[in-house]
Amino acid sequence: MFLENTVNHKEQFGWIEVICGSMFSGKTEELIRRLKRAQFARQKVEIFKPAIDTRYHEEMVISHDANQIRSTPVPAAANIRILAQGCDVIGIDEAQFFDDEIVAVCNDLANSGVRVIVAGLDMDFKGNPFGPMPALMATAEYVTKVHAVCTRTGNLANYSFRKANNDNLVLLGETEEYEPLSRAAYYKAMREAQPGKTRNLIGNDKQEENQGSET
Repeated sequence: MFLENTVNHKEQFGWIEVICGSMFSGKTEELIRRLKRAQFARQKVEIFKPAIDTRYHEEMVISHDANQIRSTPVPAAANIRILAQGCDVIGIDEAQFFDDEIVAVCNDLANSGVRVIVAGLDMDFKGNPFGPMPALMATAEYVTKVHAVCTRTGNLANYSFRKANNDNLVLLGETEEYEPLSRAAYYKAMREAQPGKTRNLIGNDKQEENQGSET
């Protein structure tokens, strides 16, 4: 569980918080909530998001529930290090879309005394760990995993099932393209979408790729 009041003001180090989960799980909503609390406390806050994410607005970070906060779109993680100078709190949305340098950037900021709050998808539509998110979760002091509600079973959902017929890793979309599913519902949906591949569908693509490279 994340606790906001664990700050030791004698220390010159900050920390990293990661908010992760599937599509429609409230990641951005929680990110905005924490950032607005910091703003209310009159801390200097800056929010960044990848420039490719223009689904709702070019500059605003907006949740699926239309909650919003102004942000700075950046093309690469290195830009955050430059633009974050003098800040108390840094927010980063859709971190899975950034390059791997985002991990070093977040750690450098935390080591310089900044509170870094990161939100992103922990798995892609194939059920595999997404981009730099695993490394961010490993180095963070606090990790919060939030869940959506499965549209087929009503249970907790932690998978993002892609309904659109598109195999590109990055596909920006909403409910027309994605559906939050529980493990059981996701497995069934993937099995129906790929009838010839019924064993260990979830998170198995990378394992199969490694086996193929060894033969």
